[in-house]
Amino acid sequence: MKPILMAFLALYAFASLAQAVPTVAAASDLKFPLEEIAANYKSDKGQAVKLVFGSSGVLWQQVKNGAPFSLLMSADEAYVDDLFKNNLTIDGGTLYAIGRIVLLEKKGSPIKLSIDKEGLIKAIQDAKKIAIANPAHAPYGRAAKEYLTSMGVWELIEPKLVFGENISQATMFALTGSADFAISALSLASSPQIQVQSTYVLIPDTLHKPLKHRMVLLKNTAFSAKDFYIYLQEPKSKQVMTRYGFATP
Repeated sequence: MKPILMAFLALYAFASLAQAVPTVAAASDLKFPLEEIAANYKSDKGQAVKLVFGSSGVLWQQVKNGAPFSLLMSADEAYVDDLFKNNLTIDGGTLYAIGRIVLLEKKGSPIKLSIDKEGLIKAIQDAKKIAIANPAHAPYGRAAKEYLTSMGVWELIEPKLVFGENISQATMFALTGSADFAISALSLASSPQIQVQSTYVLIPDTLHKPLKHRMVLLKNTAFSAKDFYIYLQEPKSKQVMTRYGFATP
């Protein structure tokens, strides 16, 4: 092949990769703020990103199995640390937010939610089903279990638990009546779409380990993902995250 043609093909391949729409794999609690940030990014930069949501543990496993993601936004930094140790990321990533959990129920529910132990026990006793994300692979599920254990009610609540695949599904169980209430994410409870359907009580963050969210660029990522990664750390994006209840560094 002639050198000029080879150079042209290499340049074409580079340009195609640079313009490729990156796939961002993100924890489910990020659905509403990240959709807003992605819309801002398209408006400001003229570039789109593809968003895929799921529990952090499932997304982590998909990365290890070769899923073609460009950027992982995890609700548990331990998953990012593991990928970095296994040489699947370009570096150790960036801490971008700390999440909170809430007790959430559908508006009009007869159950009274309360963060004090007596009130929590009464709510559990009055409920038939209570939803949390699956602690086996969802950071918000682990935080929920830590909170319930700290309150000394895990054994009381365990027979009534239904597990969502992720925090979004657990929240939907409460909104659709499949559960009487749920332990949800403040970022979901703060969204206009869910606010109109529900009421919530904020759980003290001293009752569970911090939900440290870390994001990282994966190896062989599209060049365009790096620009979005930087955009996520800009003040405009952080303001969106803060509005949805996240603490940002």
